[in-house]
Amino acid sequence: MRKLILKESVQKIIKSSMNDPIVNILLKNSHLTKTQLETLLIDVLAENFAENQLSFEEKAKLRLIKPSVTRGAFNRTLKQAKDNVVKSIYTIMLLGYLGIFETSSLTPYIEISNKLKTYIETYKKFLKDRKKEEKELIVILREEIEKMLTESTP
Repeated sequence: MRKLILKESVQKIIKSSMNDPIVNILLKNSHLTKTQLETLLIDVLAENFAENQLSFEEKAKLRLIKPSVTRGAFNRTLKQAKDNVVKSIYTIMLLGYLGIFETSSLTPYIEISNKLKTYIETYKKFLKDRKKEEKELIVILREEIEKMLTESTP
């Protein structure tokens, strides 16, 4: 019974994430495939929600995309996703180390990053307080972020 609730909870979050327009724009321009993102989300969510550690077979069954994937395929996809994330982080550190973040060509991306931070903080505050004005601000921020991301996409 608990595993069914866990599966439903994880899949609900994944569906919600995959239907988020901001996630879709960011994913489209990231180093991750949709399957890799889903697999990475399952791994993280399963660790956070499960009382006992889940096996890779159990994690593989949580997938929405190709739910009958083997443990080996799940592990390969997870490794690819983690490798892509680590390489992206190293790229950001390299750019920072070389001072490239201070160039005007990256300014729009830094602005988007700051706007995303504000959006996330406002969303968390809304989940806690449920104030109407915070909900309205979330909608405005989301629209601004979507517009900024769409305009800055190469």
